[in-house]
Amino acid sequence: MQTLAVADANASLPSSTASGGTSPSGGFSLSNVVAEARRYIGGNPTSLGRLWCARFMNMVLQRSGYRGTGSDAARSFASYGQRVSGPQIGAIAVMARRGGGHVGIVSGIDASGNPIVVSGNSRNRVREAPISRGRIYAYVVPTS
Repeated sequence: MQTLAVADANASLPSSTASGGTSPSGGFSLSNVVAEARRYIGGNPTSLGRLWCARFMNMVLQRSGYRGTGSDAARSFASYGQRVSGPQIGAIAVMARRGGGHVGIVSGIDASGNPIVVSGNSRNRVREAPISRGRIYAYVVPTS
């Protein structure tokens, strides 16, 4: 599927963040979280067979210098960090899915305004793909 995904995680960030500055969520740039998540595209760094999207998100946050939720439940991210009103590069997208939830990191926006999300446990691997914005019920950014 062709999208207008940003080729560089910094492409849509405000200039202070794109130039290596700090994010509104603390001392780390959120583009670092996107870059960390992208390192695992195509694989499964958790070695779990199912229900590992939240575990992946927590791992990426920890390796990027943030504290995660510590939960394996995707919905735990809905009350994590600071809510933001819409998709932003580096924001965590919490979404509904049949039988549960899903979570990933926004890496871009496609031509239709849908967020492009890097997430674990998408067809049992880490994938980067557009997600219908109607599925997403919370966007949050890490605060610590």
